Amino acid sequence: MIVDLPDLAAMDAFGARIAAKLQPGDVVALSGGLGAGKTTLARAVIAALGHEGEVPSPTFTIVETYDHLRVPLVHADFYRLEDPSEAEEIGLDDYREGAALLAEWPDHAGGFSHETTCLEITLETVGENGGEGRRAVVNAGEAWQSRKP
Repeated sequence: MIVDLPDLAAMDAFGARIAAKLQPGDVVALSGGLGAGKTTLARAVIAALGHEGEVPSPTFTIVETYDHLRVPLVHADFYRLEDPSEAEEIGLDDYREGAALLAEWPDHAGGFSHETTCLEITLETVGENGGEGRRAVVNAGEAWQSRKP
């Protein structure tokens, strides 16, 4: 499935649709180049789940948790991992217990596409000079088939 995201309002709406379908145990794997909008989409999902206030990028902390949301959530940015085994070393499985996972740069953690609860989203810039427009290429795991955003 392809979702056109021509502006920030469309990105926010897409994040809200994902949040509405999100369940504990789900993984939303966000891929795309630098500046493609992974963190922007993650922030839209987190806001739609009920978080008010700033959402820091987990680029340096690697993991940020949001236990107070409608669905407890782990927002992770695996960009800085040098080997997938490091995800285990930081206790990713413990963080995921009873929570959904928003994973930026999922390939750096070994990927999650093998999980039936994974919603893979690859964000691409469209338009000239990497403008505001984006496109989301969405692949839904088995658990998402009946509840695609």
